Amino acid sequence: MKCTVCQSDWRRGKCTARRIGHRGSQVPAQSAQISPALTGTVTVPGDKSISHRALILGGIAVGETEVTGLLEGDDVLHTAECMRRMGATVTRVGEGHWRVRGVGVGGLIEPADILDMGNSGTGARLLMGLVAGHPVTAIFTGDASLNKRPMARVTEPLSRMGASFVGRAGGKLPMAVIGARDPMPIEYRLPVASAQVKSAILLAGLCAPGETTVIEPEPTRDHSERLLGHFGAEVRIVDAADGSRHVTLRGQPELIAAPVVVPGDPSSAAFPIVAALIVPGSDITVRNVGLNPLRVGLFDTLIEMGARIDYLDRRVAGGEPVADLRIRHSELKGVTVPAARAPSMIDEYPVLAVAAAFARGTTRMEGLAELRVKESDRLAAVAAGLAANGVTHEAGADYLVVQGTGRAPGGGTVATHMDHRIAMSFLVMGLASAQPVTVDDTHMIDTSFPGFGGLMTSLGAILS
Repeated sequence: MKCTVCQSDWRRGKCTARRIGHRGSQVPAQSAQISPALTGTVTVPGDKSISHRALILGGIAVGETEVTGLLEGDDVLHTAECMRRMGATVTRVGEGHWRVRGVGVGGLIEPADILDMGNSGTGARLLMGLVAGHPVTAIFTGDASLNKRPMARVTEPLSRMGASFVGRAGGKLPMAVIGARDPMPIEYRLPVASAQVKSAILLAGLCAPGETTVIEPEPTRDHSERLLGHFGAEVRIVDAADGSRHVTLRGQPELIAAPVVVPGDPSSAAFPIVAALIVPGSDITVRNVGLNPLRVGLFDTLIEMGARIDYLDRRVAGGEPVADLRIRHSELKGVTVPAARAPSMIDEYPVLAVAAAFARGTTRMEGLAELRVKESDRLAAVAAGLAANGVTHEAGADYLVVQGTGRAPGGGTVATHMDHRIAMSFLVMGLASAQPVTVDDTHMIDTSFPGFGGLMTSLGAILS
């Protein structure tokens, strides 16, 4: 398979450049060791969830959408390429600055080649929903990690809308998605809260007549709803007495191009934030961090643990609340994180586990079953990483308990299982642990956080 930038065959080791878009560049094991106080002001890359959705909705809007602050990680670049293959014009103007000329709702063309999603579960599930509402057929695949992840939670409701699917046993990629010629609106109650599944159904519902409703057991990140409204769709949200949320989309709208400003990704900001909290003497500021109320579970939890996090210059950008965050080294204490908070911080549990290892006392995290079906079995990977670095813990089917002693011993090598968040989390651990921490692979970090190493070293972190 060829690198998307230099066209060399990266499977044979010919692509060695380390830059955005080089899919197969191999990066050796990397270690982090105790660092001096972290100081400085940084800006993290744009929000990955919003970046995917801006490209997708811009690609089916009428007119040209200007996107600034777009995350230029591998995951989002795969979505950009797939939208091009289905007829949208997607052009990079400058760093983080893109223009998308859409084809209109219902206007996708059938791609002539396989749609390669790389490592992106979000991109795959959202685009499967988009294709499901159009009378086209597309074949989706991904890397070895993505092709192990279950897609049945998306294909089941999309089948009810008239799409059909041909894939591997267990509902895994590679998979052909045969879109509905006459998509039907549905009312669907999610068995498990999932923003990806909700968004896939809403994207398919754009081409269906009438109203499509998704009922969430508890609210999940609402970037799709916000952006759909931003582009002119009619979206109605009702919070029910039982705690569920009903999201209703009126189908067959004309989406109109609209500028999108992508805030900094709170999931990416989590890594320098936790690093500053655990490295003595640290005092950093992270600019322009998205503070969507359904994404700030980690920040709320860290503050409960005693973290000194100050929100500066709160404002609204592109329809999303943002602020600059000042973070100072803090003495953390263990807390119980309720299951109800999981949807607002599901991607942040690996780095929270690292923070818990430096807290004093017991931190219990509940409602973690979703971690079993991420880029890796994240719950198992986190538990193994803690064990390798001498941290006392207990992991169950859907919970993790960490016994913090104020400082992690470290000294271990962590198997990342091609998971970017596992790699970054344990590199953060190594910045303050008694002994250095090594992760076995870092090449996948660019999927979500291009420039992670450079940003951390600019604050004073020692990575080698």
